[in-house]
Amino acid sequence: MNEYGIKSKDATVASLGLKNVAVAYWNLNPAELVEETIVTGQGMLTDTGALAVDTGKFTGRSPKDKFIVCDAITENSVWWGDINIKFTPENFDKLYDKVTSYLQGKEVYVRDSYACADPAYRHNIRVVTETPWANLFAYNLFLRPTFEEIQNFAPEWTIICAPGFHANPKTDGTRQENFAVLNFTKKVILIGGTAYTGEIKKGIFSVLNFVLPHDRNVLSMHCSANIGKEGDTAVFFGLSGTGKTTLSADPERGLIGDDEHGWAEKEVFNFEGGCYAKCVDLSREKEPQIFDAVKFGSLLENIEFYDNTSTVDYKNITKTENTRVSYPIDFIANAVKPSVGGIPKNIFFLTADAFGVLPPISKLTVGQAMYHFISGYTAKVAGTEVGVTEPQLTFSACFGAAFLPLHPTKYAELLGEKLKKNKVNVWLINTGWSGGSYGTGERIKLKFTRAMITAALKGELEKVEFEKHSVFGLAMPKSCPNVDAEILNPRNTWKDKAAYDTKANSLAESFVKNFSKYASAANEEILAAAPKTTVNA
Repeated sequence: MNEYGIKSKDATVASLGLKNVAVAYWNLNPAELVEETIVTGQGMLTDTGALAVDTGKFTGRSPKDKFIVCDAITENSVWWGDINIKFTPENFDKLYDKVTSYLQGKEVYVRDSYACADPAYRHNIRVVTETPWANLFAYNLFLRPTFEEIQNFAPEWTIICAPGFHANPKTDGTRQENFAVLNFTKKVILIGGTAYTGEIKKGIFSVLNFVLPHDRNVLSMHCSANIGKEGDTAVFFGLSGTGKTTLSADPERGLIGDDEHGWAEKEVFNFEGGCYAKCVDLSREKEPQIFDAVKFGSLLENIEFYDNTSTVDYKNITKTENTRVSYPIDFIANAVKPSVGGIPKNIFFLTADAFGVLPPISKLTVGQAMYHFISGYTAKVAGTEVGVTEPQLTFSACFGAAFLPLHPTKYAELLGEKLKKNKVNVWLINTGWSGGSYGTGERIKLKFTRAMITAALKGELEKVEFEKHSVFGLAMPKSCPNVDAEILNPRNTWKDKAAYDTKANSLAESFVKNFSKYASAANEEILAAAPKTTVNA
């Protein structure tokens, strides 16, 4: 073992209820964890040196099997429902005892780490995993303490991950054999029945989404963030397929982080110490930074190889479309250290509108920003489903509904407060279609989207003339450097203007219908920003 790696059976593990584990491996380095994985037959090296593993039955998160213990802390604070499902303290205690008993006699891997790059909000995390490669994931994704910090490490939260343990729904209070349970009183996340590593990462994200806004007035955000040479921070929100990773990866700007951040009084900071990127169709041409990060120390999940090689076939999604790679953030050449930036000057909401309705770029008022933040809209192209020809609407509150313990309006109102205080520009960027819906129109060219974002970042849109969208009320610039002016108003790109008006009203009605579930808790400023569905262009 190296100076970090310790092989022991000490009282610290016993204090977690793990009194009779065979061996506890503490803070092994990546090389040791890779070796353990290969020796035990759980993974193999690719030709770039990355470790490749399969996560088994579960190749993604299972939102319906995520629970929160309902107790004095959470009962009147958590937004209970289909996203946050109640779990009793009694069932948690019984399940905890079963999991720790299951781990008796087994080798476990312990990782001391932390979340939040701003020391004022640091949360120490101890991760106990059944597999060495899940511990490598924790090493990659969370922030890494120094050797000196580890000597006196005191965890605030503990994660126990035992994929080999399967719950009994009849007696354990779970829906099925797999589960992820958060206990805010005991500060424990219990994961079982699934080896998908994303449950580890998103468990802590859910914790921070409760603790930081609720207790510290910090806006937790599911977003990427970068910083310019002049120190200007930009934040990018967007659901899968909207271009969040692509558009925030800018060689001219430093990467603060690619997925989870907090907005405090004076700064934006990364929650994590690494990246968890999708791999489908990955290539050096499309995503050079991510492609080059797939090297020794990276962990690939559920990929396939070209026949008789150790070369990854990123186009092969036989196991899942959700192929993933995790790696430390410093595998990205332009990552900034520490992962902290100033108050954002510009915020971008990215949406891939497959209906061709929304403008390619528009500027939002504070009320509109809160409304569209709560809506979290994009549209997915049906593509592979037999008989489905229309794009599919997707709304995910705050661009990450699955991870929000509090009501979405809480996050939106906190966003609004920070926007007003700091006079931040908020832009809605449509990376989807223009000139018609999917199948008729064309996807907005990436070069135009990049040019619009660049113009916004440089302040080049501050003096141009704007016009208002008649249905959504969005302010659309009439000109933008390096962008064809005719595409800036989406109605102008449709040959059949009446068909555009019909589609715009239809999309607006979908927004209003979706928002109805939040309306009772929303303030007047948010409600006033709703699209006007009866207005003709």
